Amino acid sequence: MAGDHLLDDDLTAEEARPDDRIDDERHDADNILKPEFVRRVQDALEAGDSAAAYDLVEPLHAADVADLLELLSPAQRQQLAAAITDLMSGEVIAELNDHVREDMIEALPAAAVAEIAGELDTDDAVQLIEDLDEEDQRAVLAELEPEDRAAIESALAYPEETAGRLMSREFVAVPEHLTVGDVIDYLRNGSDLPAEFYEVFVVDARHHPVGTCQLSWILTTPRSVALSDVMKRDQTLIPATLDQEEVGNMFQKYALISAAVVDQSGRLVGQLTVDDVVHIIAEEAGEDVLLLSGAGDGDINEPIREAYSARVRWLIANLGTAVVASSIIAIFGAAIEQLVALAVLMPIVASIGGNAGTQTMAVTVRAIAMNQLTRSNTRRMVWRELRVALANGATVGLLIGLAVAAIFTPQLGAVIAAAMVINVLVAGLAGVLVPVIFERLDIDPAVASSVFVTMITDSMGFFAFLGLAVASGLAG
Repeated sequence: MAGDHLLDDDLTAEEARPDDRIDDERHDADNILKPEFVRRVQDALEAGDSAAAYDLVEPLHAADVADLLELLSPAQRQQLAAAITDLMSGEVIAELNDHVREDMIEALPAAAVAEIAGELDTDDAVQLIEDLDEEDQRAVLAELEPEDRAAIESALAYPEETAGRLMSREFVAVPEHLTVGDVIDYLRNGSDLPAEFYEVFVVDARHHPVGTCQLSWILTTPRSVALSDVMKRDQTLIPATLDQEEVGNMFQKYALISAAVVDQSGRLVGQLTVDDVVHIIAEEAGEDVLLLSGAGDGDINEPIREAYSARVRWLIANLGTAVVASSIIAIFGAAIEQLVALAVLMPIVASIGGNAGTQTMAVTVRAIAMNQLTRSNTRRMVWRELRVALANGATVGLLIGLAVAAIFTPQLGAVIAAAMVINVLVAGLAGVLVPVIFERLDIDPAVASSVFVTMITDSMGFFAFLGLAVASGLAG
């Protein structure tokens, strides 16, 4: 029956899945390597028992071997790599974190790196080589087979984080004059087919894609039917120079499993599959969150010097914006001296405004990244967020106003309530407009938006609260 998983009658379900029992000894309920297992590997390495370390690691999946290497110290990684040389396949290297992979690859001779790259698909081989120094790249490329070297050099010619860098050059393309039977015979007899593919691309004499056929269509269509009669002519073509974030958006929008990549002349040069794009989507989402916080790569394996460099410049920028907010407080120094309650309460106004601005900014940056916010709906987005901000400001302002009125005076309660509404409104406006302006200037809106939004909300919070207090006669 379709969908049933058949087991040999002589085997029990447990015997047919030995890996499940192995994984229980090494993985927890969340499929993460258990601390006890990692310690056993570390103990074997410290004792110099390479055979024991090998026996522990040998049953693991390539992705788990990569996870294990990332959990070890740099010195232990080198020890383990030496102990499990034949297990250090291209799949393991491809699964490694960028920083860990770079460290390990730099420690290997060019011939060894070339051997690993030769085992990988073109896109994974490119990812392996692209981070090397130019001199190391040349040395590795010189060790590769001419065909592999040409494919990788072609990919490296495209800008980083574009479809051309990510695409696989292993795909199936057939001319449009064939029948379904011809395609089936070709697939059965073909000796140079990709290890995995989901559809067959149909091309014209100029190698331009004119249609696509899913494998299920080919297998369920009579052999005599012309391929041109069954293929889907409307297909999503991805330019090789398209940014990887846009690629991810296209796969999400059109629910793609795979897509053809074309060069400037419209020729089919590669394909992208959903497994590549899932990685892109996760990478871009994490990158935007980290950029909003100014944390750089945010990778625990990132070298300390790089982490310091990435973070300190935004802390310095925040220092400058904090000075702006402090200067506003200094303007109202006399008022604060007359009414100490102002000094107690003004951080509340600034803090709530900052949180409100961060909320709106996060929504806006995500909308821009997902192509949900464009020039055609910017005004509607601004108006929407202003209404949300007004409702939030009124609610929070009412609560803090009643509390301050009960503790201090009704007049001070009214002042802080009004300042809260004003600051949350400004925060909502800044949270939308700052990322939009950066995006219009072709600057990544996630990079510096938080610095400017924080400056605006802090400055406006202090100015509104202290200004209203002076204008109402509470202090001056």
